[in-house]
Amino acid sequence: MFYSVRHVTRFRYSNPVRQSVMELRMQPRSEGRQSLRNFQIATMPRAQLYAYTDHFGNAVYHFNVLREHSELRIEAQSVIEVSHAVALPATADALEWQRYNGLNLRAEHYDLLGPSDFACLSPELARFTAAHQLERPEGDTLTALRKLNAVIYGAFEYEVGITQVHSPIAQAIKERRGVCQDFAHIMIAIARNWGVPARYVSGYLYHRRQDKDRSAEDATHAWVEAYLPSFGWVGFDPTNNIMAGERHIRVAVGRDYADVPPTRGTFKGDAESELAVAVTVEPTSAPVRHEEFLRVARPISATKEKTGPTEQSYFQQQQQQQ
Repeated sequence: MFYSVRHVTRFRYSNPVRQSVMELRMQPRSEGRQSLRNFQIATMPRAQLYAYTDHFGNAVYHFNVLREHSELRIEAQSVIEVSHAVALPATADALEWQRYNGLNLRAEHYDLLGPSDFACLSPELARFTAAHQLERPEGDTLTALRKLNAVIYGAFEYEVGITQVHSPIAQAIKERRGVCQDFAHIMIAIARNWGVPARYVSGYLYHRRQDKDRSAEDATHAWVEAYLPSFGWVGFDPTNNIMAGERHIRVAVGRDYADVPPTRGTFKGDAESELAVAVTVEPTSAPVRHEEFLRVARPISATKEKTGPTEQSYFQQQQQQQ
């Protein structure tokens, strides 16, 4: 399958601001079953883009807008090829739990076993796991994770506006409602507590009417990848109670949302900002490859800039998003 993705982010300011400094994680990853065939970013006002690759392997772009502006628009367009997934067996080997040892785990896996900013243990999570008999995994690793995926899907309603981008998972657990960011964090925290390395995936989902997905069609998406020594990284989508497959387009991975926000930055000026996001994902035909249109992130030197007392920061992204 080939997909065309258009991701538009627009910040509007109540008063003109003097400067915007922005970091973007919008370039789909090119690895495994997924190949990036074309990628472009355009900003308005226009700005020089710089790029580097973070320690999770995500492509990160950053830029400064130094002149006064009342609106900042960022548009990313991608063409991605996703091949068919290899079908997993109904269950894993009975010895899979024993394979979580020094022979099969590397440093990157241990970093995804401990608590992180949003995926961490709490009294609310402990009560939730006890109520749903999730303190100990049942059966083999793959069966246990599939059950966890289904339990989270059944226990929560999908509703935008109940939680915010900084909300702890305790809020979604209390309300029994949330968005895919919340469901992913809950699943990651429980899987890690079982001793399974788990990471947060941000990206896009192609929606088809027959699939009846709960997640928003015009927004970014989030799901979970758990490491199974016999299968590698396996994707689970607790928002829709499905395995990640040909319709899932991976953009960035990290410990949780704090590592992978599509936009993060600051602006200088006495103003309030308003965020609007639009995402479209459509099937397309194989593109003609033009190297001049394909941006590939590469490590570059970074410098720190001093900011003044009127700087305001926004670590925000589409909560209608995920």
